[in-house]
Amino acid sequence: MKLNSTVVLTLILLALMLGAGSLSAFLGFDIGSKALKGVTSPDSRPTTKFASAKTGNSQHGGLVLLKEEEILKTVKARIEGKSKTPKSEQEEEEETETVSNKQKPEEKPQEEVEEKPQPGFPVSAESDGVNLSVQSARYSGGALQLRVKMQNKGKNSVRFLYSFLDVSDDKGRTLSASTDDLPSELPNNSPAYTGTISIPTALLDDVKSISLSLTDYPAQQLKLEVSDIPVGR
Repeated sequence: MKLNSTVVLTLILLALMLGAGSLSAFLGFDIGSKALKGVTSPDSRPTTKFASAKTGNSQHGGLVLLKEEEILKTVKARIEGKSKTPKSEQEEEEETETVSNKQKPEEKPQEEVEEKPQPGFPVSAESDGVNLSVQSARYSGGALQLRVKMQNKGKNSVRFLYSFLDVSDDKGRTLSASTDDLPSELPNNSPAYTGTISIPTALLDDVKSISLSLTDYPAQQLKLEVSDIPVGR
């Protein structure tokens, strides 16, 4: 009885294992087939595609043989067309030039407009052939703008360091000022150079005139003093 029960149990276990294996195989096959739906295998012979494409092109008119008469007619037409195109292109270019000339306004040379001298200007000083001239004084942007012109008619070049520029008012007080576009060196027989000297408006309350004093650097042999520059508003 013990032997028979063991054999029966073994057979039952084998049957269960076979059933489970076959069921898992079936499920795996089903899942794999569903996953590979729509996937096609590549063509292992690509030459067949090229051959079929060539045959398809030939069937659909990919290669067309023209008649000799048609070729001669097209060549003759192109030759006649080329003989006429240069003239038409030239005419079109002339027409476009005339239209552009009409559309463009006549450009006139810009004329330099000289400022009218202000009353009391210019105020200038000269030393050893070097001239310093204040052309105008105008208030703009919270500062007094002095338009200054400098020229060296002497034989030697002159250098300047504008930190040595002294600006004072009619009461003898020293004023802070900044320079713009003034040359650091004036060569001999130089043309006139123009620049500006800016003084803050807040320093010019009740001030009617100012004075400038400038010396060369480093020799300090000449001294340019421009006095009584009117700045009243």
